Amino acid sequence: MVLRWYTVVVDCNDVRKQAAWWAEALGWQTIYENDDECVNVPGWVTPEVARDIPWERIGPGMVFVPVPEGKTVKNRLHLDFAPHTSQDREAEIARLEALGAQRVSVGQPDDASFTVLADPEGNEFCVLSSRDF
Repeated sequence: MVLRWYTVVVDCNDVRKQAAWWAEALGWQTIYENDDECVNVPGWVTPEVARDIPWERIGPGMVFVPVPEGKTVKNRLHLDFAPHTSQDREAEIARLEALGAQRVSVGQPDDASFTVLADPEGNEFCVLSSRDF
């Protein structure tokens, strides 16, 4: 028996805005939405497709839940994203910045092969170098 990584839960002040931002950033879709919880999954996932994928091979979604406090310190856990080698990494970073992401410093070296960004509520994530796999 193995566990399936089901979701990444993101604490936030405005669940609808955060879910919409991440859906746009990743090309995902919001499949459940109310003031207390929003759920995003990859854009290509449909109930029919999900039924044909073995349980343990279905990737995680993102769940956004409200918390009363704002973010105050660096995340202990963050997400890493990588563009494909056929994509323009700098253009992707510019697209995320145009959506509202901001470059942040968490102590990374100046010559890092990754770029640290924060979503509109300050949650850090990284855009890595381009990858084939």
